[in-house]
Amino acid sequence: MKIRLTLIAAALMLAQQAQAVSLPQAAAVANSTSFASTSQPYDALQAQELQAEITSLKGSESVLKREQLEKAKQGAALADRAWLKASGYDFQTKTNQKAGIELLASFSTLPASILQASLQSVTDINRDAVQGTRQKALADAEGQNYLYFLADALGPRLGKAFLTAYDKGEISKAAALIKASEVSTSAAKKHFNYSRPFLVKGNTIHLVPDDTVVKDNQPYSADGGSFPSGHTNTGFTDSVLLAQMLPERYDSLVERGARYGYSRIVLGVHYPLDIIGSRMVAQRNVANYLNDPRYQALFKEASEQLRAALEKECGTSLAECAKTAGKDDPYRSADMKQFYQFTMTYNLPKLSAKNAPLVVPPGAEVLLQSALPNLSAAQRRQLMIKTALPAGYALSGTTPDQAFWQRLNLPAAYALAKTGKAH
Repeated sequence: MKIRLTLIAAALMLAQQAQAVSLPQAAAVANSTSFASTSQPYDALQAQELQAEITSLKGSESVLKREQLEKAKQGAALADRAWLKASGYDFQTKTNQKAGIELLASFSTLPASILQASLQSVTDINRDAVQGTRQKALADAEGQNYLYFLADALGPRLGKAFLTAYDKGEISKAAALIKASEVSTSAAKKHFNYSRPFLVKGNTIHLVPDDTVVKDNQPYSADGGSFPSGHTNTGFTDSVLLAQMLPERYDSLVERGARYGYSRIVLGVHYPLDIIGSRMVAQRNVANYLNDPRYQALFKEASEQLRAALEKECGTSLAECAKTAGKDDPYRSADMKQFYQFTMTYNLPKLSAKNAPLVVPPGAEVLLQSALPNLSAAQRRQLMIKTALPAGYALSGTTPDQAFWQRLNLPAAYALAKTGKAH
């Protein structure tokens, strides 16, 4: 009977994931993880997170000014770059940038109908976003060079411990390594040279006035190419790496990367395709690094420092501190799994009805290793195959790697393992 119930639960979960989530439904989930939340403890965590971000941005100045945003970054007190530099590790940025461009090559052959649908999605999401969600998008945008945004995916208790440890410099190795692992999207932006949605002739995008971070009401804007999204690359890289260090909050953190990308659409500065593309390259890059023994040595040292610091600030075990806090912990809501799958396509039309078999690239299963340590590499690969998005959506391309990274659904793979159906 227990096995049968487990099978039923797994089938129901996959059936729910297959149901299309509408734009209004996705917006409602986004609202629950923004300043439009109805949870007082979650709002308190967001307020602490925003204030910490503003304090770091303004540095020694008494008032935060817009010109400070461009040069703001983690200082020595937050990130131990000296430790990282002394390691001599080569992140092979140019090689990884080239691989990213190849991974996204199918963008150049997308039909006009897909590009138009992508523009319409930006218009709809940007137009209908509530004030609290716009404010969250501004906070996400301006805090790009810091890790503060990750706190709200950790739940009220662990999230506060994370903010405290971060500001004390107690997780400085993790802070340095995570930010250094972001492979810039600048080369891809130049290669694809695609205009941002608010620059398209005849668009009705509303650029959002900043009443949240600098608070000068200047409309938030962005320059350079649109595809892929640099901010979303940051959000996914940081979220997926911290998820490897804190498997107690694995799914919540990966979902935070998707929520961060959604913020870029709320602001009207990116298309869904930009977000999807950045998810693909960021997860590919993280897997590439985690399969490098030299990187793994740095990762282990940074992870141990992080976990020890968080346990100290929590005053208890990480397992206890990371526990779900019900309605005050929106990233543990079942709705977040459906929201994540929505962000994998943003309901853009399929290009093909053919459901081709999925080929897992060697080493990709490392992205589930820390979260599912008791499973073999083969079992983790099978989870990735069983929970993958159907084939045929935009950017899934023509190569096995393009298809895999577009279709990979890490939260669904993790959730299926937790039902006991890992084999």
